[in-house]
Amino acid sequence: HVQLVESGGGSVQAGGSLRLSCEASGYTHSSYSMGWFRQVPGKEREGVGSIYTSGGNTYYTDSVQGRFIISKDLTKKLLYLQMNSLTPADTAMYYCAADPLCRLDNAVALVTGYPHRGRGTQVTVS
Repeated sequence: HVQLVESGGGSVQAGGSLRLSCEASGYTHSSYSMGWFRQVPGKEREGVGSIYTSGGNTYYTDSVQGRFIISKDLTKKLLYLQMNSLTPADTAMYYCAADPLCRLDNAVALVTGYPHRGRGTQVTVS
């Protein structure tokens, strides 16, 4: 049973930082595309960033480039999203997503449609 569980969200003042974590379980292999997307009620999902778990390259949407960093710990099956210099525009529910059949690392535009996703963690910036 595949499962993604996010944690680390919360409330922070503008300019602050948060680190989100995503714990993956149930995957039979360790090489697949993963990423983060966010959603504000009433708006479409927005891909935030992506990574191929067996690779080292990360990709981001323009609005977070230079502020957000995706990293991974394969031994712990964890994906992280370090968010720095947060602004109120970053307020959203953040979701971790994965597609075990996808081998892309540059998949920011696809992450929103990945078949596996967690329940999300809320990030509020004031």
